[in-house]
Amino acid sequence: TSSHIRVGILNNPSSKIKEDNTAIARGILAAFLTQNNSNLKSFLSKLSKEETAKSLAAGTKIVKFLIPGMDGDTFEKKYNTLGLDLIKTHQMFCQEVLKLLPGQMAVISNGR
Repeated sequence: TSSHIRVGILNNPSSKIKEDNTAIARGILAAFLTQNNSNLKSFLSKLSKEETAKSLAAGTKIVKFLIPGMDGDTFEKKYNTLGLDLIKTHQMFCQEVLKLLPGQMAVISNGR
């Protein structure tokens, strides 16, 4: 509820990282890199739904889930060029530095 909070996402997948099983993770990263805060919040809410994950797994393109007001061209360009190395780097950081098990979730806070 505060406009003074920052949110970040680190991916810690439990399975082998491939194009076909990283659609949501790449969508989240592309949105963080290309969209303003209000569009980002709405898009992330849409991506976090179970039916969205099922639809993406069935082959629906992620651009079908863009919300009005999003810069679709910029998002799509970033999404299509975002390599898997960034997700692998996140995974390595989570497991080597944060000592998380593959797929384990955590909340990290750095408050004043």
